[in-house]
Amino acid sequence: MFTQTALHSAWRALAIVLVSLLWLVQPTSAAAAVTDLLPGMKEAQGTESAEATSPRGDSGTTSEADPKEAQQAPPPEPSATPVQPVLEEEPEQPLQSDLPAAEHADIRQQIETLREALVQRQAALEASQRRLAQAQSLLERLDNEYRSFELRLETAGLNLTNDYARLLRQRLERLQSQTIADGLTEGISTQLSAAREEQLRLEEFEALSAPEDTDRGRLRQLRTEIIVQLHGVVTDHIDVLNDYYNTVVALRDRFAAYQELLQQRLFWLPSAERVSPAMASELYQGVSWLLSGLQWPELSKAVRASFAERGGWILLILVILAVLLMRRRTLRNVVINTGDDVGNVGNDRMALTLTAASLSFLLALPWVLALSAVALLLKEGNSLFAALSSGFTGAAFVTLLLRTLHSVARPEGLGERHFHWQTATLAAIRHQMPLLLAVLTPIVIILPTMETPEGADYSNSLGRFLFLVASGALAWFAYRVMSAVSLANPSSRFLQGARIVTVVIPLMLAIASLWGYHYTAVQLEGLLFLSGCWLAAVMMMYYLALRALSVRERRLTLKRLREQRAAERKLAETRETAEHSGEGMPVALDMPEMDLKDISQQSKALVRIVAFVLAASVLWVFWADVVPALQVFDSVTLWTIAGAEGEEALPITLGDLMLALLFGIGTILAARNLPGTLEVMFLSRMNLEPGAGYAITTLVTYVIVFAGIMAALAVIGLQWSKLQWLVAALGVGLGFGLQEIVANFVSGIILLFERPIRVGDTVTINGITGTVARIRIRATTLVDWDRKEQIIPNKTFVTQDLTNWTLTDPITRVIIRVSVAYGSDVDQVRDLLQEVAENNERVVDDPAPAVFCVGLGDSSVNFEVRVFVRDLLDFMPLSHELHSAITRTLRDANVEIPYPQRDIHIRTAPMPWGVPGAKTEGSS
Repeated sequence: MFTQTALHSAWRALAIVLVSLLWLVQPTSAAAAVTDLLPGMKEAQGTESAEATSPRGDSGTTSEADPKEAQQAPPPEPSATPVQPVLEEEPEQPLQSDLPAAEHADIRQQIETLREALVQRQAALEASQRRLAQAQSLLERLDNEYRSFELRLETAGLNLTNDYARLLRQRLERLQSQTIADGLTEGISTQLSAAREEQLRLEEFEALSAPEDTDRGRLRQLRTEIIVQLHGVVTDHIDVLNDYYNTVVALRDRFAAYQELLQQRLFWLPSAERVSPAMASELYQGVSWLLSGLQWPELSKAVRASFAERGGWILLILVILAVLLMRRRTLRNVVINTGDDVGNVGNDRMALTLTAASLSFLLALPWVLALSAVALLLKEGNSLFAALSSGFTGAAFVTLLLRTLHSVARPEGLGERHFHWQTATLAAIRHQMPLLLAVLTPIVIILPTMETPEGADYSNSLGRFLFLVASGALAWFAYRVMSAVSLANPSSRFLQGARIVTVVIPLMLAIASLWGYHYTAVQLEGLLFLSGCWLAAVMMMYYLALRALSVRERRLTLKRLREQRAAERKLAETRETAEHSGEGMPVALDMPEMDLKDISQQSKALVRIVAFVLAASVLWVFWADVVPALQVFDSVTLWTIAGAEGEEALPITLGDLMLALLFGIGTILAARNLPGTLEVMFLSRMNLEPGAGYAITTLVTYVIVFAGIMAALAVIGLQWSKLQWLVAALGVGLGFGLQEIVANFVSGIILLFERPIRVGDTVTINGITGTVARIRIRATTLVDWDRKEQIIPNKTFVTQDLTNWTLTDPITRVIIRVSVAYGSDVDQVRDLLQEVAENNERVVDDPAPAVFCVGLGDSSVNFEVRVFVRDLLDFMPLSHELHSAITRTLRDANVEIPYPQRDIHIRTAPMPWGVPGAKTEGSS
């Protein structure tokens, strides 16, 4: 199942996953990570290609042939002298001439320096021209070989022999091991930058060295000629480097296309003869050869050499192994104890699950470390022991994957107590995993020996037999585990179909290997195994995310229940106060918070989407180079986008259109489901005021929609540079036609973040006083004291004067004016009023109430009682209570509250004399 190529694919897959994670954290380290992870693979491929036999055949030239003759012609053979795509790397340091300063340096020194720079630049130009000629010749030969090879394959179709397929495989291995240097294009770019800088310096140097009316005119003329000549050589060098860069890029593209063509054709060609009874003797010979190679002297020599080379690492691995074995029982108990508080809202923590996951991984390490130590001990042996070392490395990789899954399935472990997986499934994994490892581990160790020159003769017998055994073990494991999964839901057609597929595929690959398609079967089974392991890893991450969400949701639910009870008590008190004050109050305030059910559904939906995208993207990377059907989308061009001046047109393929659709769908799903996840994972952890979380999720939704639309448009060729005029025109249209709506929209965002008003605040604006019931993007709703709902545009709150009675402090001052008659004891009245204010329960102690004599009226002495009330709704009840208490207190103290005093003078008109009772003047 795991040949050397399959193991390379395995390490490559692991590298892809690790580099993807590194790219999220530090993109600049991704390339270094790839280089560090894959050196052994490149060395192994180079060794195999060096040991491969040279193919024989035609010269690789393109020739025209009659179609009828082509159909009857024998299968083509590869070229006898294939192209070796090896190019010389650029010098590490770019050429930089040391030009003197034109104003200060001696003219003779300038001429000498310029001549040296000219000689160096001419030498660099000749070297670049030589490299360019080599690259152009190599590109031409590679193009000819590629076209000839493609024509021969199209002519032959699938009528190819096993030997031809073997030669194709050798050529593919050679191409994979002989790649163009990665730093070549970077070196050329560095040379170009240095040459352009020198060209600019020469132009400035020439401009500053103007002729002078002196006797040194000839020297200046000579200097000018050398500068012009050097400038011309630098310009020629820039042109050559540009051509060299373009040639290397074209060569690399053709080289990748050549490998792709070989991979696509090799995958569907038989690589061995069909199994026959005669292969039994070859199988026996292969076993005998393997056992005969395991000689103690050679083994001892390999161990001594390897220990001398890597003794420190081997001892470190053994020490870690010993520590893990001694602490194994303790680690198991800790894993079990972490599940005791799962589900307990007060004590449950995500840290418990992370601890259990980490310890489960540590429990899987002893077998991995033991195999790794053996791999290091055999690494410096002969070809057989070096192959076994590679096999032990592959076995360590497989064991790491499978043992980790076995640790997760332990009784009362991570899968049972934290993830609540089915007990029958976990039991099946526990019982079948040791058997699977017992079969796969020795097979993975032995298979690399089939890649050695001595073991290549037994690859189709012993190697195929081991592959058949591994396929049978995988089919049995899939059958037992999927049967246990299906027991929990026997009516699920999907699970029934999945059980059939997972069992039949290994058996079908085994039959394909028996039929002669051994290479195809090995590659497919290796990729299927890696795909299954990746899906299992994604499933682990998915359940870890669900676990984190469940912990946060339970805590958020408890917090919301407490807040809801407090809000209900507060609302009841407010209603009671409103009833006593005769004011209207809203039945309930529309607090902009999400429903807990919506939060749960949205967060889980987003986790499922992320898991699906992560699994699908990596699986696409695994299978894109193997299955040609996955690449058909990039070969269908829908339209082209004209590039800038001097640039080629950009083709938009069916794959680009599908990617744009995926961006659109992903944007919609993210905009719908992200608010719930933000609420659970981040906003609930912050001490935010009501409405702040709503504002954050609203803006994040807008950003996601905008970014998704721009990404989808960019994929299909509509870049921002081509859309900015449309956006500008749209902005002008909005400015004239929808300016009020846009103004209210922006004002709503300002209100949500600046928060001059909040839900529940009592505000006064434009003569309207009421309670803020809801804040939306366009308008805000106020409920006044008559219980009428006032819909006020958000722009009004931003641009006009606003009184917020409860923004930072709901306490409000109330002033009661009292008048007493002249002659009353002022100090006594003040003490009485102070006592009345302090005895009222609605009056707050801080700020304390105060009483002042504020004036002497026409008929009374005037006092003011200044008190502060907790809530604006207590204003009228407090005024009533204070007036009643003051009246009663002053009456009991015999303090008169006077009526207004007026002097009335009555004048009557004069009466005629003789009228009885007439008076001339009266007063009262």
